Amino acid sequence: MNEAERKADTRHKIELGGLVLKAGFGDDKALVLGALLDAINRLNSADGLYEKQRFVSLGNAALNKK
Repeated sequence: MNEAERKADTRHKIELGGLVLKAGFGDDKALVLGALLDAINRLNSADGLYEKQRFVSLGNAALNKK
């Protein structure tokens, strides 16, 4: 990985961390990981497509709030 790729990767990780904070998780690592694992389980379930659409809708609404 070159320097530009490393910088882009770092920026991406910082943005993801910001989303965790924006969602209101604070700094509880176990809570964040548990919620993410639950989300993956839901996405991999029989209702996965519905869950993905629901998550995307919720996320877009939160990102578009001003």
